[in-house]
Amino acid sequence: MNYFDFFQLPVRLQTDTQVLRARYIEKSKQLHPDYFTNASPEEREEAERQTALNNKAYQTLVNPDTRLRHVLALRGQLQEEQTYQMPPDFLIEVMDLNERLMSLEFDATEDLYKEALKRTQQLEKQLEDTAQEAISRFDDNPSDDTALQSLCAFYFKKRYLLRIKENLAKFASLK
Repeated sequence: MNYFDFFQLPVRLQTDTQVLRARYIEKSKQLHPDYFTNASPEEREEAERQTALNNKAYQTLVNPDTRLRHVLALRGQLQEEQTYQMPPDFLIEVMDLNERLMSLEFDATEDLYKEALKRTQQLEKQLEDTAQEAISRFDDNPSDDTALQSLCAFYFKKRYLLRIKENLAKFASLK
């Protein structure tokens, strides 16, 4: 299901969230149970199904990360159980961060934590900056395959980084 079509919006990664919210509220009002009290069971069931779809579509598109995932899936870039070949330079960065996390497990000091946090934030900012260019290119030209490939790489790199951030959060008490 294309959630952009559901809300009659163009497929874009930089979506106007105010317009999205207005469309969501409009559909919510149209599908409100009060309008279906005298309807047949089938019509009530369809309204409930549409309400669930409205909620899921909104939750997907309002969040930039899930919106990106949705666009990549729409464009055939994400498949079940897909593996993505990470670039060696990124893997070296991740390996360095994982080594810092291992050091923290053996010697949990504030300095090691701050160092690992700083490096993780730097890598995250680099990823975000690189992704911004691809996002703009995609929004300007949705058929730009190089932008789509860059966004796919960003998506998988960000997932790697999210796992590192989750592990790093275990040591947040060291701040």
